[in-house]
Amino acid sequence: MSEILVAVAQFAPGPDDNLPVVRDLVSRAARRGARLVVLPEYASWFANPFPADLAAHAESLDGPFVAALTEVAAGSAVTVVAGMLEAAGDGRAHNTVVAVDAGGLRARYRKVHLYDAFGQRESDLIAPGAPTDPETFDVDGMRFGLMTCYDLRFPESARALVDAGADVLLVPAEWVRGPLKEDHWETLLRARAIENTVYVLAADHTPPVGVGRSAVIDPSGILLASLGTEAGVAVAAVGTEEIGRVRAVNPALELRRYRVTPRD
Repeated sequence: MSEILVAVAQFAPGPDDNLPVVRDLVSRAARRGARLVVLPEYASWFANPFPADLAAHAESLDGPFVAALTEVAAGSAVTVVAGMLEAAGDGRAHNTVVAVDAGGLRARYRKVHLYDAFGQRESDLIAPGAPTDPETFDVDGMRFGLMTCYDLRFPESARALVDAGADVLLVPAEWVRGPLKEDHWETLLRARAIENTVYVLAADHTPPVGVGRSAVIDPSGILLASLGTEAGVAVAAVGTEEIGRVRAVNPALELRRYRVTPRD
């Protein structure tokens, strides 16, 4: 059975260099024993509201942000997961999550469900990813799956990752503040953990735009570690033994009668 320490790290990315904050948060998590650190969505560059030239701030996956993130991961001997603006080639950018370690890029996920809701229009400047095979990677005997932010409102995204063997769902986010939004955030994170009997790690932006409240949640929906509204790091242990224990009591994945299939 595998058990490792993992961390969520929250801050408020901006339009200037975010790497000093990223280095500090990852280093703090690693000193506490974390083997994997999740950072927020748009950790490479963010502004509110998005400017019309947002795509000008996007990079390729072999660009400076991923290279710097790889150096950070190597320096602390961890795997780092973070959101970035990736060049899309159509005048927009992709909202992409990358996972890197000392060897470079391990996985990448382009956000499928864009935030065209609550008065926002992410798709005006962001190109959606295609609903292709789930993006997963392994660390120390556990499998991690990538999704991001608004995907939380679509249970199929989480279930597809679990069908691909994910033990832990990783959710970099920029969960925008607003009426009931904090409640939605916490409820949906726990729901995705409970219905899939997996761990959920979620890292959000801090206020004034995000809600903060980054969290590590276990397969029963119990909050193992969390943050408030300030920048910081939360660390907890995740393990396959606990997943097995919960599934022995609640074999919901075995009992279900429906499968997830993508649509255009």
